[in-house]
Amino acid sequence: MTTDTERSVELTRTGKARFRAANVRGGTIELGEGNDSDFTPVELLLVAIAGCSAIDVDYLVGKRVDPESFDVSIRADKIRDDLGNRLTGIEVTFDVTFPEGDDGDRARDSLPRAVAQSHDRLCTVTRTVVVGTPVESHVVGR
Repeated sequence: MTTDTERSVELTRTGKARFRAANVRGGTIELGEGNDSDFTPVELLLVAIAGCSAIDVDYLVGKRVDPESFDVSIRADKIRDDLGNRLTGIEVTFDVTFPEGDDGDRARDSLPRAVAQSHDRLCTVTRTVVVGTPVESHVVGR
């Protein structure tokens, strides 16, 4: 892959079952196993799905008019079965209100299509989960 297509994040252990993730732009986020207020990896996956779609939809409907409110919620069930630990029943819900008037009406009308476009084509995170991309793990000895 090229630097145009590659995405990467580095994790550094900060304590027992606690890590700091850093991106190439200098942003960081703390994560852990859920014993405190830090996000868990599963919650970060949900954030990634909802956030990716929210950004797509915001760009698409925002061409018409800025929303008065824009909230996205996501839920899933964490299960353990013969396939191992995983999430099922992932649901993303958009609660968006637009101002009254022609621009608001057009934005309201375009919202379902924008959500569908994000899910079916645009959101890299959702598409990766839906399509089912293999993940390879490697060990570098020291």
